[in-house]
Amino acid sequence: MREYTVAILGATGAVGTRLLEQLEKSTIPVKELKLLASKRSVGKKLRFKGQQIAVSEATPDAFTGVDLVLASAGGAVSKRLLPEAVKRGAVCVDNTSAFRMEKEVPLVVPEVNEEALKEHRGIIANPNCSTIQMVVALEPIRQKYGLKQVIVSTYQAASGAGQSALEAMKTEARNYLSGQEMHGEVFPVKSEPKHYPLAFNLLPQIDVFEEDGYTHEEWKMIHETKKIMSGEMNDPTLKVTATCVRVPVVIGHGESVYFTTKTPDVTVKDLRALLEVAPGVVVQDDPKQQLYPQPLTAEGSRATYVGRLRADHENPGSFNMWVVSDNLLKGAAWNTVQIAERLVANELVSVPEDPYLG
Repeated sequence: MREYTVAILGATGAVGTRLLEQLEKSTIPVKELKLLASKRSVGKKLRFKGQQIAVSEATPDAFTGVDLVLASAGGAVSKRLLPEAVKRGAVCVDNTSAFRMEKEVPLVVPEVNEEALKEHRGIIANPNCSTIQMVVALEPIRQKYGLKQVIVSTYQAASGAGQSALEAMKTEARNYLSGQEMHGEVFPVKSEPKHYPLAFNLLPQIDVFEEDGYTHEEWKMIHETKKIMSGEMNDPTLKVTATCVRVPVVIGHGESVYFTTKTPDVTVKDLRALLEVAPGVVVQDDPKQQLYPQPLTAEGSRATYVGRLRADHENPGSFNMWVVSDNLLKGAAWNTVQIAERLVANELVSVPEDPYLG
């Protein structure tokens, strides 16, 4: 059996540490593991399979001899370093937005479009966390009954904005509870001129605003969904729109998903039966027992949880559902490692003769 030299780029971050945990639990036969990060983390040691491994600086030459790279160090770092890794023979799975909309780069959720991995040219993109859980829940429905339209409103956890943002929300909450004034310094977007507290608040802005009034997070959900499901980011046959909201939750994104099927006579019973056997999906849907997905109970799980399935009685063929997943696992670290597992299983860990170099 072939064994692989694996590198984790951004190993000390919130997603990077979870990449390490998920890799340890994975089926990938790891011969050697390299932990890469910025200069300030060099020398820090992390545990993997009982061994302490020191973090090294992420430089182009650090990828020499590496077979697989799992990257979550920010888009600018991925843009700069992953083409260098590919040049040195490594296949890269990137958790940032750097390459998602590049036509030559597969955007993959294994439960939905694993076959796209066969077309990779050295780099595979991991989708946005909010997109991942939605398409995991919708794809079985699309496959059997078709999809005309999707309208999603997200309730996205603070951890989706990074560890420093999460700590900022906790500080805001402590100040509020102790009677002090809350000062927003990070949300909704650190680089924007205005900031608002997230604790005990809701912010209908994730990422910057585009010219048409949508935020870039909403743009990503729309076009990533189309690319994953049909291979075309501007597919006119699938109508998708989104409203993305940051909420004062630590981990776990919630989504209210409204969808219309192409098949007119679908029932809630049909949908529930389909989702109960869908890969990666756990149905929690028993209103009589007040059973439905929640971020607190989804935290730490690889699954995508679906509940509150119900028909829109005003519009036959349309339905509502509530979808929750751990945004740092299925929305990031686990989906990244899962892609790597499928690359290994399908013997696709090799860079083609015409690699994609950005």
